[in-house]
Amino acid sequence: MEIIKAIILGIIQGLTEFLPVSSSGHLELGKAILGDTSVGEESLLFTVVLHFATALSTVVIFRKDIVDLLTGLFQFKWNEETQFAFKIGVSMLPAVVVGLFFEQQLEQLFGGNIILVGCMLILTGALLFLADKAKNTSKKVSVPNAIIIGVSQAIAMLPGISRSGATISTSVLLGVDKTKAARFSFLMVVPLIFGKIAKDILSGDLSFESQQIIPLSVGFIAAFVSGLFACTWMIALVKKSKLSYFAIYCFIVGLIAIGYTLLN
Repeated sequence: MEIIKAIILGIIQGLTEFLPVSSSGHLELGKAILGDTSVGEESLLFTVVLHFATALSTVVIFRKDIVDLLTGLFQFKWNEETQFAFKIGVSMLPAVVVGLFFEQQLEQLFGGNIILVGCMLILTGALLFLADKAKNTSKKVSVPNAIIIGVSQAIAMLPGISRSGATISTSVLLGVDKTKAARFSFLMVVPLIFGKIAKDILSGDLSFESQQIIPLSVGFIAAFVSGLFACTWMIALVKKSKLSYFAIYCFIVGLIAIGYTLLN
């Protein structure tokens, strides 16, 4: 049963990390539906493993961009790649601040607070609906844009707010080209996830027991494979301005989550 739960939660994470419907919110809903009462280090370890899997799938999808970026960086010039890396670094700052100074407060929100998840899903839906109506441009991400997008990413650390939905919507509403917005959104989170994993490992926040290896492994594989599919699909959807469908989905799931909690 634990393996089945791990596979289901892995698929949920893989799909919802890239599709703008909130991976953290759906993981909380999935745990509530499956009766997963794990808390603290045990739940945190599983969440970190799933996030690592989706970060790795991002690296695979954008491997050419990452290689070009690293090649440009090691030229030690203020070229296009260095400027892009600087913007990613700037965009990370708000989330780093929240992670360093409000980590405990944030973790307390990931304990089956389904009403909060429902409300944040509705907020995500509103953002997606507005972004879908925005006109497409050829504008690139600027440094001021990167800061604002970074604030959106920090806010999206709340369960129920889609990180990709918030950052892509913010980028598009700022007038950034939709394809460039999706590329920046997916690449900006990779160093952040790897940094968070390194911090947790070095600080000893994660506890591991031998019986967890199989559920963690199958969850990782499920999240990685579904992440590859979802990332590719999401890039195509953003280009075609199909975000309103996800907005409707977020509205419906958010209302169901709130209604179910109030009735029970």
